Amino acid sequence: MSINRREFLKIAGISLLGFGGASAVKKHLMGDNWVEASEVLRSPDALTAQQWAMVVDVRKITTMNDYKKIVEACHSIHNVPDFRNPKDEIKWIWKDTFEHTFPTSGHPYMEEGIEEKPFLLLCNHCENPPCVRVCPTKATFKSKDGITMVDFHRCIGCRFCMAACPYGARSFNWRDPRPFIKKTNPEFPTRTKGVVEKCNFCAERLAKGLEPACVEASNGAMVFGDLKDPDSEVRRILRTHYTIVRKPELGTRPSVYYVIGG
Repeated sequence: MSINRREFLKIAGISLLGFGGASAVKKHLMGDNWVEASEVLRSPDALTAQQWAMVVDVRKITTMNDYKKIVEACHSIHNVPDFRNPKDEIKWIWKDTFEHTFPTSGHPYMEEGIEEKPFLLLCNHCENPPCVRVCPTKATFKSKDGITMVDFHRCIGCRFCMAACPYGARSFNWRDPRPFIKKTNPEFPTRTKGVVEKCNFCAERLAKGLEPACVEASNGAMVFGDLKDPDSEVRRILRTHYTIVRKPELGTRPSVYYVIGG
């Protein structure tokens, strides 16, 4: 049986009562203090970092089936609906052209084939996210480990965050998404009409000690780790490979890096 976002909050509230009483519930419902309250729900095996980051090695994603597996792994566990039309499309991770992904990074002498290759896109979980600054209800906020989160319950559907995001990483539910979910995952809340959503770096999986679903499905093409840890795999790749980020000139400091050649 599936749960909607209000039912999910009720269940979370009951769990919090068992771990810390009414004060914990109060913190949970206060948007910007959500992370403080959620600490009590973490597994002892939870993955932790000062700042989570991802590296996408586009050289290792070679077929359309590779892209499909990664997208489906994310969308299936997060109850992303399939409206089957671009007007209503909801996307947490998707593919696009080099021109749209890196509009200011190309030049005529790049490695052959790069400009024709599709690129996986997702929320960049920026260090300096403009979406957080414009949200009037603090439904969008930064967690302590650098993830840009969305509290579905607090979202009022103003779409200021969508206008502020320069990467097109957010989707708006113009229609009730629940009838269009192929198979509901009961462990993650469904959304309603009028709510914005996006990739959350699988924060709910990290709390259980699991890597993001896209990373797990990528067969090594996507690497996740602590950007502040010099010994992490992410940092090793950044030291040894030439990587680029999307629209660096905007100063948002994305936490998703791409290995495109070499």
